[in-house]
Amino acid sequence: MVAFEQTSIDRVKSYWDARPCNIRHSTAPIGTRQYFDEVEDRKYFVEPHIPEFAEFGRWAGKKVLEIGCGIGTDTMNFARAGALVTAVDLSAESVNIARQRAEVFGLSDQIEFHVADAETLASVVPPAKYDLVYSFGVIHHTPHPERVIEQIKTNFLAPGGTLKLMVYNRFSWKVFWILTTYGKGAFWKMDELIARHSEAQTGCPVTYSYTPKTLTELIGDGFEVEDVRIDHIFPYKIEQYTQYQYEKTWYFKPLPQPVFRALERKAGWHLCMTARATD
Repeated sequence: MVAFEQTSIDRVKSYWDARPCNIRHSTAPIGTRQYFDEVEDRKYFVEPHIPEFAEFGRWAGKKVLEIGCGIGTDTMNFARAGALVTAVDLSAESVNIARQRAEVFGLSDQIEFHVADAETLASVVPPAKYDLVYSFGVIHHTPHPERVIEQIKTNFLAPGGTLKLMVYNRFSWKVFWILTTYGKGAFWKMDELIARHSEAQTGCPVTYSYTPKTLTELIGDGFEVEDVRIDHIFPYKIEQYTQYQYEKTWYFKPLPQPVFRALERKAGWHLCMTARATD
């Protein structure tokens, strides 16, 4: 077991500042409308389950706290739907780009941005009760995810409010692929291998992975789990994908779409949980 809890938050910050998530989803100049449109199109083409999970339209007129906004793709869609959004990320580079994005689309008055460590969020973001706390693919990259959950419970989620989390699924096709491709079956190095190869840029300092049971244990008391779903297998050849071409890997090519979708729901990389605060 890799001791991720010993990893410094500065090391995590440096990793994400060096290459913000989805930064290469477009070849257009960063900061332009074309760039942001292409980033969004590509993100939701590859991960089409996100809008359904986020339920953007449900939060019109509501207060949304997004922990780990990255360069702001989901952030913009919450704001477009009419939510009042507080968007937080550890990476100052990511937040700067997200701010530009809000300006380009005329959404700055609906979004408040902060650069902050989610483990100590209340030291930067004033405690307030939000209708939704949303964090997609983020808390598994911090050394102490349990501290983020405690921040949410104590300072930011209204009674009856909704928590939506996506973390990585431990028993997934992606983990199997990492173990066979890079680990040569060295399952005893699973945590180290998952972290190293979990993202487009290798060497991520921290990547935890979960099962529905361990994720439920992580959020702990004070929540009623309303939905748990597994989704997303990346089917494309990486070399072609980096050239903005979408050619499926040979073993996925012959699968009918219904069969592939069934496989995603059993062995997808994204473990998505919706829970309601009961306290």
